[in-house]
Amino acid sequence: MSAPTLKLSDINLNDPELFEREGAHDVLRLLRREAPVHWNPGGEVANGFWSITKYDDIRFVSRNPELFISSKGIAGPGIRPEALQSLDSGAQPQNAGANISIIGMDPPRHVKMRRLVNKGFTPRAVNAMEPEIRRITNEILDKIDGRDELDFVLEVASQLPLAVICGMMGLEQKDWALMFDLTNKVLGSGDPEYQTEVPEEERGTSAAARATAMLGVGTMMEYFRNVLEDRRRNPREDDLPTILLESEIDGEKLSEGDLLAFCFLLILAGNETTRNGISGGLRVLCEHPDQKAKLLKDMSLMESAVEEILRWVSPLHHMARTATADTEIRGQQIKAGDRVLMWYPSANRDEEVFEDPYTFDITRTPNEHLAFGIGEHFCLGAGFARRELKVMFEELFRRFPNIELAGKPERLRSNFINGTKHLPVRLNSGR
Repeated sequence: MSAPTLKLSDINLNDPELFEREGAHDVLRLLRREAPVHWNPGGEVANGFWSITKYDDIRFVSRNPELFISSKGIAGPGIRPEALQSLDSGAQPQNAGANISIIGMDPPRHVKMRRLVNKGFTPRAVNAMEPEIRRITNEILDKIDGRDELDFVLEVASQLPLAVICGMMGLEQKDWALMFDLTNKVLGSGDPEYQTEVPEEERGTSAAARATAMLGVGTMMEYFRNVLEDRRRNPREDDLPTILLESEIDGEKLSEGDLLAFCFLLILAGNETTRNGISGGLRVLCEHPDQKAKLLKDMSLMESAVEEILRWVSPLHHMARTATADTEIRGQQIKAGDRVLMWYPSANRDEEVFEDPYTFDITRTPNEHLAFGIGEHFCLGAGFARRELKVMFEELFRRFPNIELAGKPERLRSNFINGTKHLPVRLNSGR
């Protein structure tokens, strides 16, 4: 029996289960072909939005931050607004004390705020950090040496970016696991696995997602209030919270809300997407043994392999913008106030930009993917993410070249984060 034909009228990118079961690429492919600027109707709890699925159109939206602003929210309705309230400029969690963070700011303030921490994320800073990244990586791999099977996400992929960003923020190692747990609650609030404080019979509902997100946001804000208070009394050199406390914009210190929102964003963005890049990267390499073998034979291909992993995995499904004036894209009339969602996995499979886009090729060049976005909000931590992927796979394949998948990956229930929750692997198959 053949599968039912997919119709435009059936498409709902507001459904996180579509992404959990890995059906989104079929939908996005149809949209690129038949409706590259597509209106996704709303429902009882969410407004509709425009889906932007072509590479050049996403570049256009990203390159025009006055016409398409971030300050009305950077996530689509599929992830309930409560889950990202400290990133968006809408209603804030009660008593969170957080203002909008840079990811939800527009020029010119966005540029000024971003400059405050830019020096910590320059190529020079990344190069200087590489020996420490390699040390941390091998420390992580030491802990799994001698094991047969393990969960690669929990025991490896999550640990490196978490250690790097927590180290940059000067957080005590005993608190790193808490940061991991809270990140899951905030960005994975719609997934029943992370709704542990909600009665089991209520998990999977929008109310459960709201409660989980609010708990994660509130706990994290309280944690960073204490961190900031400590740094006021005991400032540290090259510690990101200290740098923020000592910074000024237009002659004024940052407010408590600005400080909390900045810390909140750094910890979320600094560990979640890179974690998914590493886990998704290992998965795709294991699922394409010819490419894995090619890489093992010639590790000089690692940098281009990392770029292809980023294109293929696209750790973030979308970012949202809001139109400030009536405009038109590909003949579709977009009204002022309409929300538009830029679908990065779609851009990174655009047949007009990438030759044979559904082939995973570690030697692909050029490879101008949009996994980190483009324009004003290009990912601040892109350099660190690239280096962490490179070092992790160099050390992982040096020590465990025969690593393979040992079970079915478990995907995150989200249309915002392109995440893998669990990835069973076998370390030494065939050794």
